[in-house]
Amino acid sequence: MKHRSIDNDRRRLLVALAGTGALAGLESLLPSYARGETLSPRSGIAAQVAGGPPHPVSLDFDVRRERVAIAGGHGSGITINRSIPAPLIELWEGQGARLRVHNHLDQDTSIHWHGLMLPFEMDGVPGVSFPGIAPGESFEAAFPVRQSGTYWYHSHSGMQEQIGLTGPLVVHPATPHRIQADREYVIMLNDWTFEDPHRVMARLKSQSDYYNYNERTAGDFFDAVEKDGWMSTLRDRLAWNNMRMSPNDIADVTGSTYTYLMNGRHPATGWEGLFKPGERVRLRVINASAMTYFNFRIPGLPMTVVGADGQEVEPVETDEFQIGVAETLDVIVEPQASIAYTLMAESMDRSGYALGTLAPRAGMRAAIPALRESPQRTMVDMGMDMTHGAMGGMSADAMTDMDHGKEESGAMGGMHNGITSGMSHGDGHGGMGGMGGMSGMNHSAMSSMNQNSGRAAMAGMAGMGAGDPGPVVARHEPGGHGPGNFNVAEVQRDRLGEPGTGLEAVDHRVLTYTQLRNVKPMRDRRVPSRNIELHLTGNMDRYMWSFDGLTYSESTPIDIVLGERIRLILVNDTMMEHPIHLHGMFMELENGQGDYLPFKHTLSVLPASRASLLFTADEPGRWAFHCHLLYHMDAGMFRVVRVAPAEAFDNV
Repeated sequence: MKHRSIDNDRRRLLVALAGTGALAGLESLLPSYARGETLSPRSGIAAQVAGGPPHPVSLDFDVRRERVAIAGGHGSGITINRSIPAPLIELWEGQGARLRVHNHLDQDTSIHWHGLMLPFEMDGVPGVSFPGIAPGESFEAAFPVRQSGTYWYHSHSGMQEQIGLTGPLVVHPATPHRIQADREYVIMLNDWTFEDPHRVMARLKSQSDYYNYNERTAGDFFDAVEKDGWMSTLRDRLAWNNMRMSPNDIADVTGSTYTYLMNGRHPATGWEGLFKPGERVRLRVINASAMTYFNFRIPGLPMTVVGADGQEVEPVETDEFQIGVAETLDVIVEPQASIAYTLMAESMDRSGYALGTLAPRAGMRAAIPALRESPQRTMVDMGMDMTHGAMGGMSADAMTDMDHGKEESGAMGGMHNGITSGMSHGDGHGGMGGMGGMSGMNHSAMSSMNQNSGRAAMAGMAGMGAGDPGPVVARHEPGGHGPGNFNVAEVQRDRLGEPGTGLEAVDHRVLTYTQLRNVKPMRDRRVPSRNIELHLTGNMDRYMWSFDGLTYSESTPIDIVLGERIRLILVNDTMMEHPIHLHGMFMELENGQGDYLPFKHTLSVLPASRASLLFTADEPGRWAFHCHLLYHMDAGMFRVVRVAPAEAFDNV
């Protein structure tokens, strides 16, 4: 029986090792930004960072394998210019970039410039946009810098990002930020393991809960019986067993093998950044982990979100946010007191944390919050219809006559148009068809959603956990996408207004996607020519992950005509979050903000949910589209989006 807590043992080990100096191996590899060096001492304008005006940038990156020691472990990591994490890249909007990568490894490597708009040949995905960089070879990415914001870069080869090949990338704007800062820090979050990533994958394939030390026990069963009664408990256990899942399946890979890092620093010492009381400080938070979602907060210090995925948003004040893998968020903090503040990045499954400090003087520390209780999956995550509304209790025969994208009658007033689009499951899956049925739809006039619709029935339900789930917006058709999709959510909810797993009941403000609002109206207000609907599918028991039940090797490219306006609908049939990333183009999240939809390059799709995004296919080429959970992507949750003039598809 696997049931133990690793947190206290890990914390004691880290503190002890920090005291003996056994952690110095990785410290020597830290780049300057990870040692607390300030990006911008005064105003955050690009010229003040490098000591001169904006200019073209030419950089060389030497990729090597290095010996690394951290938290009592030893192994090899992959470095750039002998540092882990990789060095901070600073570019300037409107200038040129020339980035040369030299491979000193004995295997192929690559670097993807995550979130940057650039020619697809420079995008850095082997087998999609270029062949990769062979041992002893070099590759140059040269492109004009067309944007500003917080981004990052990482390998797209051999799971190398798991063992060090990730780094932050900041593009400074051609004109000053709307909200100026007195100083800026990069806050890059990673999950580190000394296990070979391929060994991690093999263990997940053989036992999907290998790293989950928080499974339910017999004691938990009797506690549930005492609380909820025999029948309720048995029904609950049966439902989870049928799904081959556990409510404690929050993360595939946990603190049992991971050490969580902030700017390369282990939590025993933590990262440190300085401020002067009264200053405005910009924190550029990057989740560069392989598999870990983080809950980020600074107890006692409110945060104002001003950027998401590198793009400006209207300011939103909050106390905590959940950041999915590959997402970035810019926040402004304004500490007034001459005291230290803890930067707490808690893993979503609560198996560990990354740690930092903002302080007016070096060496000051604040209290470290205790890890909160591990969250549990709910019946909402399972995709069960708990509303008992207009569609509740529907018969199997009635279900057979429904297209799975059809609207839920009786509870649809004011829903986001893209989420409730009535496309049947075969339409638009990569081909050029499915263009009909769109006339007369006003896709830009997004009315605000009644987020309380259908929620009253959830109150008081034993074991539910999520007392305020998003409304049911669609149901799944009978088809289950084959063996690649063991579980199929019965209903699909709009969950953009939820704070994220484990944050439903906290007593402070938590950021949601529905709060993000672009600072500029949409440039392209055309009605989309068609919907492309993709289901996020998986078989946890066999550790299979895919789109529409098909792995990358089984799929064909999603073809889109250059200039076409597309609505992308993502339906999560699984019980896990998936951060879905489109290379080369920004998407506009249909979150109820009218003409001011926020840009996203990566969207975290909650379990049993349905979300929609708009984008204009104005970047020709072959672009990767995948789940950014590393081991899900490696298992096959990956597609190619091919953008070309219409004539290119005539003979396809």
